[in-house]
Amino acid sequence: MKILISSVPLMGHLNPVVSIARILVEEGHEVVGLSTTAFRPRVESSGARFKVVPPAADLDLRDFTAAYPEFLSIPPGPAMTRFYFERVFANPMMDQFEGIQAVLKEFPADVIITDNLFLGVLPLLLGPRQNRPAIIYCSTTYLLYHREDAAPCNLGLAPSTKNAYVDIAKQVDREFTEPFSQHLNGLLAKAGLPALEANLLDAVVELPDLHLQLTVPGFEYPRPDMPSTVRFIGATPITPDQAPIPAWGAELDGTRKVVFVTQGTLSNFDFNQLVRPALDALADRDDILVVVTVGGRAPEDIPGPLPANARVAIYLPFEWLLPKVDVLVTNGGYGTVNQALSFGIPIVGAGQSEDKAEVNARIAWSGVGIDLQTNNPDAAQIRHAVTSLLNDPRYGMRAMELSSAYRSIDVRSELRSLLAEVTSVETQTQPAG
Repeated sequence: MKILISSVPLMGHLNPVVSIARILVEEGHEVVGLSTTAFRPRVESSGARFKVVPPAADLDLRDFTAAYPEFLSIPPGPAMTRFYFERVFANPMMDQFEGIQAVLKEFPADVIITDNLFLGVLPLLLGPRQNRPAIIYCSTTYLLYHREDAAPCNLGLAPSTKNAYVDIAKQVDREFTEPFSQHLNGLLAKAGLPALEANLLDAVVELPDLHLQLTVPGFEYPRPDMPSTVRFIGATPITPDQAPIPAWGAELDGTRKVVFVTQGTLSNFDFNQLVRPALDALADRDDILVVVTVGGRAPEDIPGPLPANARVAIYLPFEWLLPKVDVLVTNGGYGTVNQALSFGIPIVGAGQSEDKAEVNARIAWSGVGIDLQTNNPDAAQIRHAVTSLLNDPRYGMRAMELSSAYRSIDVRSELRSLLAEVTSVETQTQPAG
């Protein structure tokens, strides 16, 4: 089978898609990856053949604030959400679409698998079904679909009664949903395409042939009207050997508790937000080893001296590290959180930017950890939360319950079945003759 994969140029969006590509290559499929030049090595590491998007979409966002310096002045909330959806996701859409069309001319894919905010496939989804391959969205965020309580996206609001958040939603509609819809439909109109009638957050769940949610049901709010497109497939397998085991690796020998601290690879431009206060919080705990990754930045970028119980690396191999971790302290990257839960690790979440307020709210709701509900926790908050997770077995027990749910899903087998499902439908809908 011929399969095209694609993603927006953000590490947290690309990594799960590349993990899926690796499985598909191992299964004998012919896979082409469409991405930016900066991510060519990562795409090719899966065994996929690389194709670059057109120049206007060939963005290097590895240093996000260098690409968008104005981002530093935008507070978390509707304004930040609008920035991401307009500048990062929507504006490259038609150039991404041009790249997809160019690839399909020489590589007639049976299936396109893309992260759920790569909008370059949206023009295909708005056209006749028989004129496109099967399209599978791979959700690298929490489930964006609307909620019965009317909670708007990215505010981290806990589930409540029906329509409880209507007034807040109206405000978010004014500040984000409505202006963004106008922006997106303006881009589609310029290309001679029909307007998207639905809210984009619903559309990316309803329009594709399948929408793969990279978690388990226990880590997502229930929806009474869950679309039939949604499939929960757990966490994608960790790509092995992406980083070396550090020289201090032997210290993770079980004699001390291991607390893993990370701000991911996107919101890691200011280590004073989480890494520094976490180091300060646990500096006097001789019974704890604090392991920090800086997500591509230099370890020297962490302000202040490192405590004696801290160990730092640019990246670490998760397949080696996560089985040794007792607590994760994170700003709430969706992929990292789900990978940690697949190993039964309880979590302290502290982040409000991008989709992180929603991810951290789910940490608290599901019972696997504590949501500090801030972008800038202080050392005392982190110390109390970590101590609570280490001392109260309920968090670890709940995390292990979810871990069992992840382990019950064979992602490779699921992908095999889902590909058969969408290509069967595709064959049935092709015009006769």
